[in-house]
Amino acid sequence: MSRPAPTQVAPGVHRLGDHGVNFYLIEDPDGLVLVDAGTPAHLMQLRTLLVGLGRPVANVRAVLLTHGHADHTGLARTLQEAGADLWIHERDAAILRDGPRSAMRHARPERSMLPYLLRRPSALTLPLQLARAGAFTTPAVQGARVFDADQVLEDVPGAPQAAVLPGHTPGSTAYLFTGRGLLFTGDALVTADGFSDRTGPTIVSRCFTHDSRAALTALDRLDELTADLLLPGHGEPFTEGVRTATRQARRFGVH
Repeated sequence: MSRPAPTQVAPGVHRLGDHGVNFYLIEDPDGLVLVDAGTPAHLMQLRTLLVGLGRPVANVRAVLLTHGHADHTGLARTLQEAGADLWIHERDAAILRDGPRSAMRHARPERSMLPYLLRRPSALTLPLQLARAGAFTTPAVQGARVFDADQVLEDVPGAPQAAVLPGHTPGSTAYLFTGRGLLFTGDALVTADGFSDRTGPTIVSRCFTHDSRAALTALDRLDELTADLLLPGHGEPFTEGVRTATRQARRFGVH
């Protein structure tokens, strides 16, 4: 399931995860930052990268969670116990506090998965991989730091701006590192969606999206941000600009 090795996607920025989900390590003079936290199965991959960089896990100062879904929070407690601050929007913090299965209660998707699987049975591969990776059985996490609106996170190395993009989940958030031209979009905008078989900028299918109308509206907020490189929670990095990405996502719509 894991990539053979993390990929450096920009100077000091490493893409981890596997062919189903991404998370990212950012090197900063003031410490390391993770955007999202993969699944428990990705721990060895992260440790191997850190050994290669000559950095202990304790050098990870912050974990910026784009939302509370299980494929993005699997290592959150491990990293918190090693000393990292966890950051998440307050409307998704309840998923962390109550455990990954509580997402069906706190961020129930619009549609059942069944019609998608009847049309494209191979789409079941990702949920099965996540289950094998331990994503749905990770322990609940207490003590995350929360925010309730757009703000610059001054306590995080690189001082990223949190841009709240509700829709995929109530508290979905992107993180903009203005000085480095990096925008981490989580699942508010992805470049691959296995349930719609879409490759290219898109909104995640309704069977994993809480409010598709809000998710489309959130693209307007993304249009206000400027970045050279978009780094999504699923799919390949996107280098053609934010407005090109949002225009393509609007054209494709939500499925």
